[in-house]
Order: sequence, then structure tokens, then C-alpha cells
Amino acid sequence: MGRPAGWMTTLTGRPAMRSPGRPPIRRDVERAFWVKIAAGLTSEDAALACGVSGPVGSRWFRERGGMPLIDLAPSSGRYLSFAEREEIALLRAQDVGVREIARRLGRSPSTISRELRRNAATRGGRLDYRAGIAQWKAELMARRPKTAKLVDNDRLRAYVQNRLAGEIRRPDGTAAAGPATPEWTGRNKPRRADRRWATAWSPEQIAHRLPVDFPDDDSMRISHEAIYQALYVQSRGALRRELVACLRTGRALRVPRSRARQRAGGHVTPEVMISERPAEADDRAIPGHWEGDLIIGTDRSAIGTLVERTTRFTMLLHLPRMAGYGVEPRVKNGPALGGYGAEAMRDAIAAQITTLPAQLRRSLTWDRGKELAQHAQLKIDTGLAVYFADPHSPWQRGTNENTNGLLRQYFPKGTDLSRWTADDLQAVAAALNGRPRKTLSWKTPAESLDEHLRSLPRAGVATTG
Repeated sequence: MGRPAGWMTTLTGRPAMRSPGRPPIRRDVERAFWVKIAAGLTSEDAALACGVSGPVGSRWFRERGGMPLIDLAPSSGRYLSFAEREEIALLRAQDVGVREIARRLGRSPSTISRELRRNAATRGGRLDYRAGIAQWKAELMARRPKTAKLVDNDRLRAYVQNRLAGEIRRPDGTAAAGPATPEWTGRNKPRRADRRWATAWSPEQIAHRLPVDFPDDDSMRISHEAIYQALYVQSRGALRRELVACLRTGRALRVPRSRARQRAGGHVTPEVMISERPAEADDRAIPGHWEGDLIIGTDRSAIGTLVERTTRFTMLLHLPRMAGYGVEPRVKNGPALGGYGAEAMRDAIAAQITTLPAQLRRSLTWDRGKELAQHAQLKIDTGLAVYFADPHSPWQRGTNENTNGLLRQYFPKGTDLSRWTADDLQAVAAALNGRPRKTLSWKTPAESLDEHLRSLPRAGVATTG
């Protein structure tokens, strides 16, 4: 004989709930995952730190567009936590009474009684309290899903889509189609390729313009964060995801700010900032202080540049691609086969700078690129102290920036720099070092460096002549 209708409601005091099979991962674990993401960890590392697999973390990050959809603030303690539910399950298995459990947990007896009745497992027609099942049921009952505003409001959705991806027009009113672009594939914008021309308002511009265009219509209001969620989060579906191509960044996922900062300068510590560079480097009175950077070409090709601050003497670094480039698939966290990874840069700089005496190897100022992540080992190998410029401060390496501009006459942007040999680079460097400079009283950098080399006290130093 089957169970009577409504037996579960009578037993638990709540409507019947369909079992999901294996209970999903708890929300507090997911919350911890997003806290790790906000701290700058990758999705795989954040998942492993929270006790779930890397693929699960990658799926969470991808499906939510890099945006946490839950409150990251810790629980207020108003509701029972998973740890408390585990304690309840253990005490209940020991036949401890409801009032004693409540006393030990510092909760009301009615809270414990209601928890044991509502959130217990009901397999076999009887109540069996298990912490994992109870946590799943509590989280399920606490959900308050509601339809996104862009799904319900067709007029608002049309306005947002038009401001994001509307046509741009010429002065005569005709549409400017712009370049032909490939179909969106669900990835970030193509690198160094044409993008679709559109009005391309940012979500923040759209959100703040709505009260201006519709001052008396409260239904035409939405936050910029809601627009981003509609674009990034796969389950929302209010806006076509290909519209992310019209955002400034063109990214299909949000990148946490802390991760972006970490990626840009995780190897830079306060001890190697330009503020710690010796004061003698600033007035250019003493030679031996260098500035360096990369000039980048197509297909991940590059040339390294080193410029001495006092004499403006230039040395170019040949950075050939490593074996396997373009043949073997790229390996995450593997060697940079393009030729300007951290180890390749360390070796190339060491090979060039050690051709000079130690008196001309005082310091090197670089931008914050990770190609110089091996700066500590470079200092050990050569005695050359490395310092990094402040973010977005190219004037702190003005000599090098100016030299790179001169080099672009020989190595234009958008060209393959890997076709040039080391001898070719030496020829270009010699051409630059042979140009008379106004700042050197019309001496050439080669002549100026040669004078300093001849003035060194140590005998037998080779000159540049």
C-alpha cells in the first residue's frame, strides 16, 4: 500500500521537494571560490584551494562570465551554517535532546526542532537528519529567483541593445557599415584585426543616460552591473552574448582587477621600484645606468633594446624563436617559445651587458613586463641591479622610449621582426650609435662611450672604436 497524499508535508511541515540526486556543492564553498578569484587566483587554483576540482572552477567561472552571482560577504550568523548542521547531525545520532542541542549551539530550541523536521532526509518515509542533505534543502528553500528586467521589458531591452550595437551614421544620415568582420565565435575580440563598427556605448553610459532620455518613466531604469550580467552570464539570456564584441574591451569574460594587477606586475616588489634606484642615475653624470624595453612585431616577434642614459649608446638584443615555435601546441605555464620569455631575456641581456666592464653595469630600468621576471638571477649573474618604472609612466624611461621611436624607422610596427639576424641588429645599432646627438654636443654615442671607457682606471679595457 502506497503512502497517503501529502505525507511528506505532514512529516516535515513543508512541500515535497524533488531530489537532485547527489546534492550540489554548497554555496559557502562557491562563495569561498569567488573570494579567491577576487584575490587574483586563477579559476583552477581557486577551486583547488576550496576543495573542488579545477574543471568545476573553470565551469563556474565560464558560466558566470567571471562574475560572482552571490554575496561575497561572510554569513551574518542569523541562519544555521553547515558546521552547525554537522554538529546537529552528530548530536542527534547520539540521541541528544533538542533542548540540549540548542544549548550547546547557542540557538533557540524551536530553531533546532524546525531544522530537524524541515530539512531532514525523508528516505523510507521517516526523518533522517544528515548535514549535507539539510544544507541543500535550506539553500534551495532560501532562493528567491526573479526574472531579469531586460527579459520582461522589451522597450528597455531594445534601448540597451541599440546603444550597445546600433549602427553609426555619416553626416548625411546613411549607415557607415565599417569593415567586414567574421562571425562572433564566443571568444574575446580578435587581436590586431578589424572589429565591428557600432555605437558602442558602455553599460555605465547607458545606465546614466536612461534618466535623461526618460525622466518620467521609472520602468526605463537599469544598473550598469545588470547589463554586464546580461552579457556575461550564460543563464541570463536577456541580451545576445555576441554583443560583448561591442564593449570597449571586447572580452567575453570579466577579468578581476586584482588578477589583472597581479598579471601585470606580480614579479615587481617594492625593493626594485624606480624610487629605490640610486640618485646618481637621475642626473646622468655617471655612466653605467641603462634603460631597456622590447619593440614588438607581428606573430610574437620582438627585439630587445638597451640604452645607456649618459651616452645614449644603444645595444640591440637578438631574440630568436625557440625550437618548436609554431609546430608544437602552446603549453600552459610552459616556456615562452616566442623568444622573449623570462629566461630568454635574462640570457640575452647577460650576453650583451657582460661585454662591458663592471663600471658600466650599474643599473637597468625596465617597464613592468613579465619578460624580466628573472631580474634577481640576472643581478646575480651580471651584477646589474634591475629597477622597474611605475605603472603608466613611460617618461621614467624617456631615453629608451625615444630610442625605440628611432628604431621604428628600421623596424616598423606590424612587421615580422624575427627575420632579422643578430648581424642585422648590430648594423642598425651601429647606425644609431654613429649619429651625432645635440644633447652630446654633437658627439656620437659611440664616441661618448669610448671616452668613458678610456677614462676608466683599469688597464686593458677594450674601446668601441
